Amino acid sequence: MTTDNQIRARVKAVLGGTTPDGATSEHPAIPGGPTRSDNALQVLTLAQRTAEEHIAAANRHAEKIRTDAQANADQSARDAQVHAHNVRCEAEKVLTDARQTAEQAARDARIRADEAQRKADQILAEANAQAETILGDAQGHSEQLKSQAQQRYEDSVGSLIAKRESLQVQIESLEHFDREYRRRLTTFMQGQMRALWADQPQVGEELTAETAEPGQHHSEQE
Repeated sequence: MTTDNQIRARVKAVLGGTTPDGATSEHPAIPGGPTRSDNALQVLTLAQRTAEEHIAAANRHAEKIRTDAQANADQSARDAQVHAHNVRCEAEKVLTDARQTAEQAARDARIRADEAQRKADQILAEANAQAETILGDAQGHSEQLKSQAQQRYEDSVGSLIAKRESLQVQIESLEHFDREYRRRLTTFMQGQMRALWADQPQVGEELTAETAEPGQHHSEQE
């Protein structure tokens, strides 16, 4: 990226009748030396090219920030979805195991009822109570896992929002830098143009002098 010192060096080179690239300049020397208008045109061309380089660099940087932010957001969302799916699968497995345990307890109770009719009602009640307790614990654990998964998902989303706001601040900073650089460059070029034309006679005065003294002007040119 071209710095302010490099810009000043280029402008001084143009105003001095040379170019920063030496013999490879795109504007070869004109016999008799370049006029002020030629120098001004070269200064404007140099300023335009320098401004375009800065704008292009700023746009590339901003686009890279947007691309990286979108990729990070997409990856975080995919990770959150995978984690939520794993938590749901684990909760369903726990619930299935609890139901299987309850069913086994019920079968055991029926077997014991066949062996001892007297204790059948008591054993069955205990088995049912145990099954309900296990099922309730499993459901509570399932709800806890779902709550944890929801909390992690919300934390991930909150982190993404914070990252997006940080990236937005960076983008706004780059846009402010672009505006400030344009303003400084415009002020600098206006100052250079005023300095360039400060001692230049007005076109109307030159025409009046040539009309009033054509012979003298001709002898000065010779």
